[in-house]
Amino acid sequence: MELQNKATALWSNFFNVKMVQMRTFHMTWFAFFSCFFAWFGIAPLMSVVRDELQLTKNQIGWAIIGSVAITVFARFFIGWLCDRIGPRKSYTWLLILGSLPVMGIGLSWNFESFLLFRVLIGAIGASFVITQYHTTVMFAPNVVGQANATSAGWGNLGGGVTQFVMPLLFSVFVVGFGFSEAIGWRLAMVVVGAIIFLVGIGYYFLTQDAPDGNFDDLRSQNRMQAKKDVTGNYLNALKDTRVWILFVMYGACFGIELTVNNVAALYFYDYFDLSLVAAGFVAASFGLMNIFARTLGGLFGDNFGSLWGLKGRAFWLFVCILFEGIALMIFSQMHVLFLALPALIVFSLFTQMAEGATYSVVPFVNKKALGAVAGVVGAGGNAGAVLAGFLFKNMIDWSEAFLILGMVVTCASFLAFFVRFSTQQEDEERANFAAANIETLRRKAEKANADLQEGLVAISRKSDGTQPA
Repeated sequence: MELQNKATALWSNFFNVKMVQMRTFHMTWFAFFSCFFAWFGIAPLMSVVRDELQLTKNQIGWAIIGSVAITVFARFFIGWLCDRIGPRKSYTWLLILGSLPVMGIGLSWNFESFLLFRVLIGAIGASFVITQYHTTVMFAPNVVGQANATSAGWGNLGGGVTQFVMPLLFSVFVVGFGFSEAIGWRLAMVVVGAIIFLVGIGYYFLTQDAPDGNFDDLRSQNRMQAKKDVTGNYLNALKDTRVWILFVMYGACFGIELTVNNVAALYFYDYFDLSLVAAGFVAASFGLMNIFARTLGGLFGDNFGSLWGLKGRAFWLFVCILFEGIALMIFSQMHVLFLALPALIVFSLFTQMAEGATYSVVPFVNKKALGAVAGVVGAGGNAGAVLAGFLFKNMIDWSEAFLILGMVVTCASFLAFFVRFSTQQEDEERANFAAANIETLRRKAEKANADLQEGLVAISRKSDGTQPA
């Protein structure tokens, strides 16, 4: 059954944290930001780690693959868990338990121990699924695309911010406090782990599962599906070919972003002879596009949906991924920095818009198994990153690897034409979309009327002398 009282506006209520929908929105994007920061916190320090642990290029490739491999399985599981115990408890436990390997990587002494912690850290990448799940249950169809895209995009900013903050934090420990480089990168990761532990505590106390309460309470009132139905609905969702098409397509956008987050700093360090900090700043430009690019993807997804229904959302997804692939191929052929940097930014724009476009489609595939769809599609991003990671295991030149990925992404864009919806579902969602817009107008009218009444009262008080002019 459909959850009620979802927010029908995002930006007009943006700072109204008294609304549980907006408070949850801000907590969920910040929690994802923290997780993403921690997930890729070690990436901009890899040149230091490589020298200390004497890692080969092949071993670095395995570390890249390991960092995203476990997330595939974690995202499958976390989607089911959200449907069963709710996003609030799911996020709390993921943040608290995920903080342990983030801090623990500082105990690494060789490649095997480093790889183990790198793999375990990858589990916090499942936070994305909870972020998308939680905003989906909080926002109505007319704004769910932009709410999903913005929360995920601002969360993904962590992957960009970490590219320059971690080298600076590392420098503080080494230059400011006089620690050795071997100690400096370890202490930097301990700080990050402690932060996400605290965010986990905050998430439990500042959010709730749905607009009307937590899942346990709603189930006791028979206002949502019972726990016993979750697994059955999950399995039904796995039989839907559209879920697996979106799985592949998300691999073609988010999977590429994960790969670039892992290799960008080292790519610019090795191929363009930049310093560690400079390479981090250049690599950060890719992730920092998330501040608006993913939001644009979701916003245009909602607009295409208002004009052409669900098939309009799918077509917008095709456009984004097609241009992402073309831009990636162009970037791969840029061998001087003043050309490579703008190519990287354009490529980043379409990559992140494609991610927002994907999750403007996901909420409408199967509402009875939202966690399943969000989890499976999210896992596709990491599966794509795992496969892409093999190209960077000293097999071929990295610029050639980017070219091959661009070709694959371009071909994958055409899968969007196979994401189809029944006429009945198109009609239902058009009605839901219209109802959400009407509700938005009603609330605006109520606010305008209240403001007018308040103004009239103020004028009346001034005219009768009860209030000074």
